[in-house]
Amino acid sequence: MSERREPLDIDTLLERVRQGYIRIAPREAYEAARTGDALLVDIRYAALRERDGLIPGALVIERNELEWRLDPRGSHRVPEATGHDVRAVVVCNEGYASSLAAESLHRLGLRRATDLIGGFQAWRAAGLPVTAA
Repeated sequence: MSERREPLDIDTLLERVRQGYIRIAPREAYEAARTGDALLVDIRYAALRERDGLIPGALVIERNELEWRLDPRGSHRVPEATGHDVRAVVVCNEGYASSLAAESLHRLGLRRATDLIGGFQAWRAAGLPVTAA
């Protein structure tokens, strides 16, 4: 019989999830992507991308498809999902949903997966490149 756990509030869950990996700041993510050390993955929904723009070179994958597209063993993977050592940096709007998504990628064996602190909004606030959708 399994042990019954008390439900967690979302803030506690986020805190626990984020202890499992090192998050990345916008400028560090920009440099890592520029040098080919990271794959930026934008999971924002279409309306936010249309409103705020895109990160040049980022792979756009809707959140509900993320695991299927980045699983290197999956039949629906994207060409960029070359192995479990890919450093995927998940980008959402403000850096919350991306934390949960990065943790999910860790469960698939993508041990270098992380997320962008502050999300797209922090990227834009840092003056990093953005293009129209």
